[in-house]
Amino acid sequence: MEVAIKRIQTFEPREGFFLAFSGGKDSIVIDDLTRKATSAFDSHYNKTGIDPPELVYFIRDNYPDIIYEKPLENIWHLVERKGLPRRNARFCCEYLKEHSGGGRIVLTGIRWQESWRRRRRPMVETCRWVKAKSFLHPIIDWTTAEVWEYIKSNNLPYCSLYDEGFHRLGCVLCPMTTARQAQRDKERWPKIADAWFRACQRFYAKGSEGTKRWGSAEEMFEWWLSRKAVAGNDDQHSMFI
Repeated sequence: MEVAIKRIQTFEPREGFFLAFSGGKDSIVIDDLTRKATSAFDSHYNKTGIDPPELVYFIRDNYPDIIYEKPLENIWHLVERKGLPRRNARFCCEYLKEHSGGGRIVLTGIRWQESWRRRRRPMVETCRWVKAKSFLHPIIDWTTAEVWEYIKSNNLPYCSLYDEGFHRLGCVLCPMTTARQAQRDKERWPKIADAWFRACQRFYAKGSEGTKRWGSAEEMFEWWLSRKAVAGNDDQHSMFI
């Protein structure tokens, strides 16, 4: 804990940090550590429109001072215009999450243990896409067990979905989920799943070249849920305009 706090204090900018707050366990820890560091910051939550309702309510009830960032484009308009996002074509993140924080040092809860991609990221880095934006990941070397130990020992509130067996929280039917996780999300949040399908229908109805391999919007949507759209399959690129 002391090392993470020292990292925050060392890199604190004059204008304060832009804390990227998702409502997940890592964000909760970062928020608390930054308060303990007595560093200036403002917390921002990206309104994707497809986060679990339980997560949205948790943020609303426990973090009333959060600043809500609007997406560059509504997710349903995006799908209608570009098709369904995939693991190797996650354009959704660019429009829903990655545009905010320009000109600021962004505090995140990114950790090496989360994925092989994140294991290659440094503790301090600059953003390739947004001008004058840089990142500080103070708990990048923490394990998941250490995150939970911190939350429990400090009696920090957390989203109830974790107690139901969800290990990571985020967009419902995120293309990074497995087929099993996608089916779980579809059953748990049918209204959001139906909104995904209706956006898919509108994209399919346009009759673009990328829809011709499927016989119906239903077939296209079920293929997407199967998570067969994996990186390295050039045939999948025809899905997009």
